[in-house]
Amino acid sequence: MSLSGSITALATPFTVAGELDLDGWRRLLQQQLDGGTQGLVVAGSTGEAAALTDDEYDLLLKTAVEAVAGRIPILAGTGQMNTAKTIAQTRRAAAGGANLALVVTPPYVRPTQAGLIAHYRAVADQGGLPVVLYNVPGRTGCDLLPETVAELVSHPNIVGIKEARSEPERMAALLALRGDSFAVLSGDDPTACRAMLAGADGLISVGSNALPRSFRTLCDLARRGERTRAEHQDVQMQAFYSFFGVESNPIPVKALLQRLGYGAGLRLPLLPLSEAHAAEADRLHAAASALEEQSSREAIAA
Repeated sequence: MSLSGSITALATPFTVAGELDLDGWRRLLQQQLDGGTQGLVVAGSTGEAAALTDDEYDLLLKTAVEAVAGRIPILAGTGQMNTAKTIAQTRRAAAGGANLALVVTPPYVRPTQAGLIAHYRAVADQGGLPVVLYNVPGRTGCDLLPETVAELVSHPNIVGIKEARSEPERMAALLALRGDSFAVLSGDDPTACRAMLAGADGLISVGSNALPRSFRTLCDLARRGERTRAEHQDVQMQAFYSFFGVESNPIPVKALLQRLGYGAGLRLPLLPLSEAHAAEADRLHAAASALEEQSSREAIAA
């Protein structure tokens, strides 16, 4: 399945009491499909994967697979702190019907670059799913360097990378490795337009939870090389980018999802959005519908 365009790293809806909100999950999945999202990540860091039980992980994936019915790819977050656990989680995702595994660098343990090569090759060999590398050193304490990625791209079961570093030099180095069998995806909403205009295949986004049509339009314009229209769309979304970074992800996007009618409880140690940012959440909630409608018109005009 094509690994490109607007891909949403789904938040996991919980009730205020902290229970899994399956009705909210199904409605969120449908909202994404209706908004033109081109891929979904289940149980990634935005989905609070570390707070899920195995049964909840299985249920979220099963429900997503049923709702999507093969229309777009489903990536399951499977990265763990060591290789054996990552392989086991990847096999679990494969059994649950995922199409690809999104495998973050092992958090906290800070392996060497040689260790990362051995880790990813083992997961790709033994996990049972195509692997998308995921580099987000601000969360993991580990940076997957482009020269390391270059050692991995030839593996037939390593099919792409989500790069969350924002520097244009990092993206340029990865784009040099891009090919028919290896996709380069931005993992940073605020700089994704620039990355796609430079040649990135798409974006794995947090903000598209709340703004699926807007992010689809942004990705379409940028990937077609329509610089002026893409940059105009990007400007319209700047306030949302800023808001989604005011507290740890997924706190802000869940605050907006709550205002849009989705279950947005969090599990400790995450707490709801602080009162200091509540007014901005209210303002952006009011602006979200207008931006989504405008983005739909942009899509029709294209």
